[in-house]
Amino acid sequence: MDGDNLLGEFLRARRGLVQPEEQDVPVIGRRRVAGLRREEVAMLSGLSTDYYVRLEQGRERNPSVQVLDALARALLLDDDAIAHLHRLARPVPARSRKNARRQRVSPVLRQMMDSWTGTPAVILGRCMDVLAHNPLGGALFAGHTYSGDLMRLVFLDPDARDFYPDWDRVAANTVGGLREAAGTDYDDPRLIELVGELSLKSEAFRTLWARHDIRQKRHETKRFRHPVVGELTLDYESLTINSAPGQQLVVYQAEPGSPSAHALSLLGSLTATETAQASEAVRQDIVTDD
Repeated sequence: MDGDNLLGEFLRARRGLVQPEEQDVPVIGRRRVAGLRREEVAMLSGLSTDYYVRLEQGRERNPSVQVLDALARALLLDDDAIAHLHRLARPVPARSRKNARRQRVSPVLRQMMDSWTGTPAVILGRCMDVLAHNPLGGALFAGHTYSGDLMRLVFLDPDARDFYPDWDRVAANTVGGLREAAGTDYDDPRLIELVGELSLKSEAFRTLWARHDIRQKRHETKRFRHPVVGELTLDYESLTINSAPGQQLVVYQAEPGSPSAHALSLLGSLTATETAQASEAVRQDIVTDD
């Protein structure tokens, strides 16, 4: 990650993903680059080639809103990627980013989550690490090497592809979500460590990270193959936490009356039983010590 030219990195990666025919650009002769050439992006955006080259190289730092919107159209960016493009051109001051790194979960929010006995819920940090969960949320992701870290669970856990039947889609969305959550804060030591480790250990992560895809985590249907209760198809909703910028509350639900709802109910019963047994064991130990 080159924190000094984030905008240029993004533009280079995204033009490499747009095929000429998608923008009705004539293909003449042999092409040496994947996607669009620099001069083609400039033409589609109504810019001079020299100006666009300066943008990619980081020699031009203040593109106007009109220029950014024109580039977004040329590169076929969706709404999330457009917002990211504007954010890269006008990054948040370093002091604000430093303050945003504090990852504390509100006790009130924890208490609220714990009251949702039939609904799995987790709170994710900027690096997709699980900062907190209610009992059912913990049970949903339990039993893996990296149960508390969704990025490492997807790319490093030996049973990730079994746990996520739609692994390819999950992997792409997870990387896009990490870029969205990171924003322009690429000097965060935890993010640098995570991206470095995954880049070394996972070819799939390296490929997806290089695409610069942006996916804001909102709502989706996701399939799981749980080691205890089997197949689960759950809808999730991701909510930002205003009192803790960078944190996301992710809540999962099954369609009422569906096999997944019954499986989730069974998982909840098993979790409640295990919790009660653990509490009883602790109580017995206290009595024995007395």
